[in-house]
Amino acid sequence: MLWLLLLQVLASCLWLGHSEVVMSFETSCPQFFFREIPPNAALEPQNPAWICQRYKNQYYFATLYDRKMRIPVYSAYIYQPGPGKRPKTWLVEPQLINPTYPKTMEKEWTLLNRYNVSSEELIQSQAILHDYKNLTGLNRGHLNPNGHHDDYSSRVATFTLTNIVPQDEKLNGGAWNNYEQQTMIRNTQGCTTTYVVVGAVPGNNYIAKGRVNKPSHLWSAACCVVDNNYLKAWAVIAENDRNQVQLLTLGELEDTLTELYGRGQVSLFDSDCPRE
Repeated sequence: MLWLLLLQVLASCLWLGHSEVVMSFETSCPQFFFREIPPNAALEPQNPAWICQRYKNQYYFATLYDRKMRIPVYSAYIYQPGPGKRPKTWLVEPQLINPTYPKTMEKEWTLLNRYNVSSEELIQSQAILHDYKNLTGLNRGHLNPNGHHDDYSSRVATFTLTNIVPQDEKLNGGAWNNYEQQTMIRNTQGCTTTYVVVGAVPGNNYIAKGRVNKPSHLWSAACCVVDNNYLKAWAVIAENDRNQVQLLTLGELEDTLTELYGRGQVSLFDSDCPRE
């Protein structure tokens, strides 16, 4: 009887661990958030999907996805930069189509040909590669950038279209890239663990004949653990049509997002993370 009970508990744990599109981050992949507390509900869209981003049976980050706008609201991850190749393969999220489909990100081709997903099912569920073809002045902008990860699999995992927004190409290759690659290195000096949340504010414009929203702003916030007695935080925001990034305190960003989203006071991290 004891063995049977243990097997039932183990099976339950394995099933929970295999969730991809999940009911909440707190119960499925809380490790990507400072003190396991995600941003509050003030960022949630009308039709959200909570995704524990899984590649080759391992979770790499978490994304709150807006099914209606077909862009991520935010992606949350732990900053672990390292050298490595930039992946070229783009992936999609099968469980946005149906929870019976694979629980790890896949290529569009694999879903269409190996799992017999219809093109219509895929197109209706999320953004696809074709949505980002023939853009003018925009390109595919990562929220969680591949350069903030230290091995190839974790870099590949960022190349899911559920982690991508239409981003101003000058901003993406200019001031935003400088923040990701230079400012982050400076600001994380002395940090033992840095928790990051990067998001996009929905705008009034769309690409792909109205299928995919072009965000009005991109933003990023970090909470870093220096030691048991000291935490530090910083944040940035950028308008998605200008090559300029504004450095803010965490509190200033939360207040700005509260105004931009209009759904109540935004909180991005546990209250112990400094707002000033």
